[in-house]
Amino acid sequence: MGTPFPDEKSERYDRQLLLAEVGPEGQERLAASRVLVVGLGGLGCPASTYLAAAGIGTLGLMDGDRVELSNLHRQVLYRQGDLGLLKAEVAARTLAELNPRVRLRTHPQRLDSGNALEIVRDYDVVVAACDNHPARYALNDACVPLARPLVDASVRRFEGRLALFSPGSPCLRCLFPRPPETPEVGGMAAARGILGPLPGILGCLEALEVLKVLLGIGRPLHDRLLILDGLSGEHRLLKRARDRACPTCGDRPAATVQAEDLKIRRLRPASKETKMEIKEIQPEEAWREMQARPEIQVVDVRDPESHRAYHLPGARSMPLAGLPRRLNELDASRPVYVVCMKGKRSVEGGQVLLEQGFGEVFTVARGTEGWKELGLPLET
Repeated sequence: MGTPFPDEKSERYDRQLLLAEVGPEGQERLAASRVLVVGLGGLGCPASTYLAAAGIGTLGLMDGDRVELSNLHRQVLYRQGDLGLLKAEVAARTLAELNPRVRLRTHPQRLDSGNALEIVRDYDVVVAACDNHPARYALNDACVPLARPLVDASVRRFEGRLALFSPGSPCLRCLFPRPPETPEVGGMAAARGILGPLPGILGCLEALEVLKVLLGIGRPLHDRLLILDGLSGEHRLLKRARDRACPTCGDRPAATVQAEDLKIRRLRPASKETKMEIKEIQPEEAWREMQARPEIQVVDVRDPESHRAYHLPGARSMPLAGLPRRLNELDASRPVYVVCMKGKRSVEGGQVLLEQGFGEVFTVARGTEGWKELGLPLET
């Protein structure tokens, strides 16, 4: 099967297309995606540059600040002649020259709890490159009810941190329940000194994490926090856990969040089924039901390569990381069987479906490994 891209497009993305994990299908997926970058400083400049270059279909650029002379040593989208101009407008102009195929949307304003939900709802993935804690927490509190993955990075002196807060995984408030008393994150922390390459590195890592999520490849940082020491070059990965008492993503979210959630997403009120825990079905029973009921939808949340190797009959590949943005491919009125390798990540996928109003959701016990051990039919 030949590539669907015209020659110029193929040449532009040639190095990505050569990767089996991307290929024409993955490039089309990027072209159909919508990513919002909030903050166009030391983190947002490199993040938005690499996302535009990679061929993201729609790129939102949000920042209410204007270019200052002190920005230039680390915010690589701007030049001396841009001083005094709105960062969002300058960034859009520069990125349009880099890749005219990308649709650029500017939001020359600050993000806060009053506008976060309305803005975030139009995008598939959000990048937090903010220079203040209130904006980061407003983003987190909007992304959770809207089921949007949030890639978040921060820099302080010689240390950088990176995390991915995705549907079903711990959110920012699970890690840090309340904003620190100091407002420092990136731009404000720069007042105490910062080396330009450090936010550049973290911004590039944010872009990489976004691409992993959209393509459904690798192991995104769903449940881990990356800490980078810029002076020693050492990095640590810390395990994160979901806080069931979290006011944003816990078992009983704050009433204000729930109300805003229903208002923005316009979801039907939760049915009795959506309030129940995810049901588990044994492989043998699942196979019998799949043969008797053709309306059953089987969703494989493993990575695409594992799905290509073998999968349950009729299962469609919908990797967990990109599942929230592909729910329009499923019929919420029909039953869904979610399967992973061993039965753990399918629970996370099932939770995403329940939160989005799907009523009849089952996880296949023991996953594809258990299915294979029982000698049940598989497709390759």
